[in-house]
Amino acid sequence: MTKAAARSGVPLPRYFDTASAESLHPAARETLLAALDQGYADPRRLHGPARSARLLLDNARAVVAECLEVRPDEVSFTSSGTDAVHRGLLGLVAARPGRGDRVVRTAVEHSAVVHAAAWRRPEGHLEVPVDRTGRVAPEDVVAAAGSPEVGVVAVQSANHEVGTLQPVTEVASALRAASYDVPLLVDACASMGRLPLPDGWSAAAGSAHKWGGPAGVGVLLVRKGVRWVTPFPGDDRVDERVSGFENVPAALAAAAALQAVVAERDAVNARQAALVDRVRAGVAAVPDVEVVGDPIDRLPHLVTFSCLYVDGEALVDGLARRGFSVASGSACTSSSLEPSRVLAAMGALTHGNVRLSLTRDATEDDVDAFLAALPEVVAGIRADAGL
Repeated sequence: MTKAAARSGVPLPRYFDTASAESLHPAARETLLAALDQGYADPRRLHGPARSARLLLDNARAVVAECLEVRPDEVSFTSSGTDAVHRGLLGLVAARPGRGDRVVRTAVEHSAVVHAAAWRRPEGHLEVPVDRTGRVAPEDVVAAAGSPEVGVVAVQSANHEVGTLQPVTEVASALRAASYDVPLLVDACASMGRLPLPDGWSAAAGSAHKWGGPAGVGVLLVRKGVRWVTPFPGDDRVDERVSGFENVPAALAAAAALQAVVAERDAVNARQAALVDRVRAGVAAVPDVEVVGDPIDRLPHLVTFSCLYVDGEALVDGLARRGFSVASGSACTSSSLEPSRVLAAMGALTHGNVRLSLTRDATEDDVDAFLAALPEVVAGIRADAGL
């Protein structure tokens, strides 16, 4: 946007949808451009270019492992976070055929978990309810996991729609205390890079474009010693947990972005959390608006609220006309115009909702501009509806 355009009255664009996709981190952009010339060859081969590609791939794995405080041989690069969730969950179930294939999952898991469980077994899974903030109780998870047909427990690290953190470490401890030999899948796509990984997972999944890496790169972690077998047709790649030709430059760029984000996250998280507190207070002052999710134990950059008597799509459109890019509806099914399954599970208003997620360089001016525009947009939509 040029200064001339700003003076003409065209609103400055403000991107508030990083929970869907963060812009490419400068560290990722620089690394990606450099790696394109060195990482094009098949890392399985033995010639010089292939050895260069293999070196880059191994380097990417080592960097990700260091950032996440895991072993390099626990790290695999997949085609997306969704692919990582599918492979993680289904591989844990496939490795333990004697346990059964029922999945215990929270009522607010991402659709990737829901779809993977249904693909393996169309029905019979156990959904654990959450409270009004979207958090599950560890004792409820353990109670559901006692069935001998349960093959895996799935608990996300943080909710992708409302930002509430889940008690993953407590769930893992409770499962061990109950002597339930059931593996724990953690969908960490919403939090990986932004927050340290919780303890106790058997397999975990992340998505590079959530932390400023390139799209099309997921991270699958499988804990050393955990039984896991590929649930899909095998492939003779470098990493037996994945299939297809590795995108070596993108994996290296994702690792570079993760390294940069982890290095700066304490300062960024503190700044974003303060801005989100400002948003939560300002939004709560708008008539008939409910802010959802835990106000404290949450992702630092994300806030969701619901507006009574307002259509979510109209709200997104109205804010877009003011220059604000936000999300509405279920984060994983918004294109279908279906009510949010997450908000319904929380007992919150499922329509007229907005999810705002801040960029790493968002400012108080950005937030204040949003808070100034929101009441006008909401009032205009309600007036048009005769309310």
